[in-house]
Amino acid sequence: MITSTSNPQIKFLRSLYMQKYRNESGLFLIEGLKLVGQAFDSNAEIQQIIISPDLLISEYGQSLVERAQKTSIEILELSALVFESIARKDKPQGIAALVKQNWQSLSDEKLNKEEKILLLCVEAIQNPGNLGTILRSCDATGVSGLILLPNSTDPHDPAAVKASMGAIFTIPLYKLDYTQFISFIKGLNSFTILGTSDKARQNAFTYSYPNKILLLMGSEREGLSQELKDICDEMLRIPMLGECDSLNLSVATGIILYEIFNQHSGLTRNHD
Repeated sequence: MITSTSNPQIKFLRSLYMQKYRNESGLFLIEGLKLVGQAFDSNAEIQQIIISPDLLISEYGQSLVERAQKTSIEILELSALVFESIARKDKPQGIAALVKQNWQSLSDEKLNKEEKILLLCVEAIQNPGNLGTILRSCDATGVSGLILLPNSTDPHDPAAVKASMGAIFTIPLYKLDYTQFISFIKGLNSFTILGTSDKARQNAFTYSYPNKILLLMGSEREGLSQELKDICDEMLRIPMLGECDSLNLSVATGIILYEIFNQHSGLTRNHD
């Protein structure tokens, strides 16, 4: 059991709260029963389980340790004081995990074979909480993958991971530069590329969404760049009342995703 906060392993775990060290190692740290359980259930590549026996009191937590033991995952035991030094929760549950990042490779050929598919692409998103919330909405609405373009925040940031509520493990993630992205969309067949703007004429709620969609969402401050607007087949707006001229990015994305989900699933709204 590690009892010193200056132990090299503990220093490494704390360093993963900074993007530089996550990028260098290809790893990230998760904490709490729900996230560690989701990592197991999603077959994430767990490198190490970190526990504090004094803090890990739930039966479910003990079952997660047993799962780690059965699959020969390394278990690192810490004193309560040392565990609290790496924890971000006010009342840590005594379990964390070191997990390998799982960036995917896009395949035009595979996507073109799908009859109905929705991909989301976000440009220059800055707020980790927004990104985590978007991942959660993607999971809820059946999005097949999330593409992050340059200058986007890290989905493995602790705030993004927390806000994703486990969706960090369920939604395939892709990272492309603009050249790679343009090359990718040239290989797509029968996809409709949609963007959003408060100046668009087409109402997002009256548009008839096709079966194969690539939805582009812009940054919190600037919206979509002109370069991406130019490649869209249609620009959509979310109608608004009041004095505010825009919605939070994660809220706007969720609204569009649920409208697509509603139409694709044949759902109807209850207006009573």
